[in-house]
Amino acid sequence: MLGSFLPRVLLMVFGYAYPAYECYKTVEKNKPEIEQLLFWCQYWILVAMLTVLERFGDALFSWVPIYNEAKLALFIYLWSSKEKGTAYLYNRFFRDFVAQHEAEIDSKILEFRVKTRDFANLSCQKALNYGQKGVYEILEYVSSHQSAPQPHSDQKQEKGTGKVIAAGQSEAVARDQRTTSDFEEKPTESVPLSENGTPILPSRKHWLKKLIR
Repeated sequence: MLGSFLPRVLLMVFGYAYPAYECYKTVEKNKPEIEQLLFWCQYWILVAMLTVLERFGDALFSWVPIYNEAKLALFIYLWSSKEKGTAYLYNRFFRDFVAQHEAEIDSKILEFRVKTRDFANLSCQKALNYGQKGVYEILEYVSSHQSAPQPHSDQKQEKGTGKVIAAGQSEAVARDQRTTSDFEEKPTESVPLSENGTPILPSRKHWLKKLIR
C-alpha cells in the first residue's frame, strides 16, 4: 500500500495535470486532429462523471485497502494510448446510457431551470418587499419622534420657574422680616417734656453737635 496521501498526489498529477497539458498541446496545434480532440473531449466527460461518483465512492469504499490505488490506475487507463480506455468506456457504456435517457435528462434540466428562475424571482420580490417595508417603518419612526411633544423639557422649565419664584418670594419675606426686626430693635431716644407736658424740641446747635459726634 502507498498510504492515502501519496496516491492522491499522484492522482492529481496523472489524472488531471498531465491530461490537461496533453489536451492543451492538441488544441494549440496549427491543424489539430479531429480524433485527438474527440478523444480528449470524451476523456474529460468521463472524468467529470467519475468525479461526481467519487464523492459517494469515497464515503462508501474509502476503507478498502487499495481504493486510492485503484482510482489512480483507472485514470491512467483512461488516457493511456495503448489501452484506449476512454474510447472503450465511452462507446460501450456512457454513450448508450445517455442516448436512452437523453430526452428525460433534457426535460429535467429544463424543469430545473424554470424552477430555479421562478425561485430567484420570488426571492428577489420578497427581498424588495421586506426592504421597502423596513424603510417605511424607519421613516415613520423617525417622523413620529420628531413631531412628538417634549413634556419633560416643559416640565423642567416650569419646575425651574417655580423654584425661581419661590426663591424670590422667600428672599422678599426674609428681607421684610429683617427690616421689621431692625426697626423693632432700634432704640428710641427719650424726648424731654416741659412742665406742661409738651415736648421740648432741641435747638439747632444741639442737632449739629449730635451730628458731629
